[in-house]
Amino acid sequence: MPSEPVKISDLGEKLLIKRLLSKSQNPRVKSLFLDELSIESLSDDAALLDFGENYLVACSDMLMQSTHFPDEMTHYQMGQKIVTVNVSDLAAMGAEAIGIIVSMGLPRNMLIDEFDDLVEGILINCTKYGMSLIGGDTNESSDLTLSGTCLGIVKKENVLMKSGARKGDIIALTGSLGLAAAGFELLLNPKNNEDLDNQIKELVLKHALEPEAKLRQGISLAKSGSVTSATDITDGLFSELGEIIDANDNDVGMTLNQEAIPIPPEVFSVANIIGIDPFEMALTYGEDFELILTINPSLFDDLKSQTTLYKIGFVDSSGTIKMIDKSGNTNIIPPRGYEHLK
Repeated sequence: MPSEPVKISDLGEKLLIKRLLSKSQNPRVKSLFLDELSIESLSDDAALLDFGENYLVACSDMLMQSTHFPDEMTHYQMGQKIVTVNVSDLAAMGAEAIGIIVSMGLPRNMLIDEFDDLVEGILINCTKYGMSLIGGDTNESSDLTLSGTCLGIVKKENVLMKSGARKGDIIALTGSLGLAAAGFELLLNPKNNEDLDNQIKELVLKHALEPEAKLRQGISLAKSGSVTSATDITDGLFSELGEIIDANDNDVGMTLNQEAIPIPPEVFSVANIIGIDPFEMALTYGEDFELILTINPSLFDDLKSQTTLYKIGFVDSSGTIKMIDKSGNTNIIPPRGYEHLK
């Protein structure tokens, strides 16, 4: 019998992107323009275009109401988020934001007040990150769809990429993990949290519905000259560490100390009520938008005195992710996390 045709869901988002990039390297279709102006940044979430002493950084993200926006999210918050997810990619490269182009697929029955709130969320968040809304397009769509293309700039000597990690580097986070995941779990399980403290509810829901990009911190870290590789945490810590390993051709691995990973008590409170492993939420759900970094060990203490950093492990040469648990046992962890199309 003939085999079933392969669907894109059989691959998932990450393998699909690798397939696209492999095809773009075909000599018959490579763009001479990009060959002259770009560098190899195919492992990263943004493209780097050579502009003299600087790189122009360009990234793009698409959000759809049916898959990205919970029912409880306001249109203002939707507008905020399309800016945040794009700016977070700039932060991971150490780039300053210039502006964003937002194209909108809008349902024809959308209320004018909803549209105004959506645009206000975009504009206010642009102001927050010191950039402008510089263009876009509108079209009709049955599912509210927002597509953002963000531009930034960074000096060549400061740019951060997923490649560059070295054995012995310290692995560090810019903030805690799991609050957004806890918020999404509350939205999915509203009947299970009636006894939860209101302050805890407000905190985790804010992180889920109004995430923030670490732009200023990314720029500062890039200028420090201490960071060897970086990315932002959108799909979960394990998933992002797996991408750093891939970007370094599997010449490096990651050893994490479970007790050193900063997980707020609110995450444990929500996990206990809903009945979910708090470490699973914090390490695989994503949507934290914190930066994960590898840092020159001789420069770490000085850098930590200047900005918030949590040391969670070190880079080795294993080509795998390993976790030292509370009992001192070391376990190999697959680079799992959220992935579209799977």
